[in-house]
Amino acid sequence: MLNFIDTVGEAVAGIQDGSTVMIGGFGNAGQPFELIDALMECGAKDLTVVNNNAGQGDQGLALLIKEGRVRKMICSFPRQSDSWHFDAKFHAGEIELELVPQGNLAERIRAAGAGIGGFFTPTGYGTTLAEGKETRFLDGKWQVFETPIHADVALIKALKADRKGNLVYRKTARNFGPIMAAAAKHTVVQVSEIVPTGSLDPENVVTPGIYVNTVVRVGGLDTEKVA
Repeated sequence: MLNFIDTVGEAVAGIQDGSTVMIGGFGNAGQPFELIDALMECGAKDLTVVNNNAGQGDQGLALLIKEGRVRKMICSFPRQSDSWHFDAKFHAGEIELELVPQGNLAERIRAAGAGIGGFFTPTGYGTTLAEGKETRFLDGKWQVFETPIHADVALIKALKADRKGNLVYRKTARNFGPIMAAAAKHTVVQVSEIVPTGSLDPENVVTPGIYVNTVVRVGGLDTEKVA
């Protein structure tokens, strides 16, 4: 079922302790800051978070980590100059890390949405990232078997949604959003604008409404109500 919710707090209220949560964004681009802040307020803890990195500065995902709400990070880029909260938690033994090369991360998420049981890739072969995983010699290369990453909830950001939940994104802010929407049991989307059904060019729809469960408008306009 598709629901249009009035507040970000209501949109994330159902997220439970111990959930696996995918959070869209590549750095700040496409990161659903308002949904993350609402997740902080709702009190959910012991979360496994799937994201490209491990938070930046003192906002969004970084704040969630700082407050001890994240038990495990699955990401490809955990260390950068302003990822100090993750760094401190990791060295204190207060957070787990599953490091995944970026291409593998994207494909593992996509595989979950596509219903694929796994795939072989040469990326990571011969490194500690391949330890304990099946390997085969395929197409002239040693390759590692990688499994899909599923999630209980995906929190993503899009530019517009219509009343059927179809989504369009703003430029590079689409990054992980579309594949995360397909890989999660429940997808929550914050948008800047809600438009009437039929007003989006079908050729521009990136995420079909079948993958969307909850939509909340953050700023911007509900053009249907304005009209």
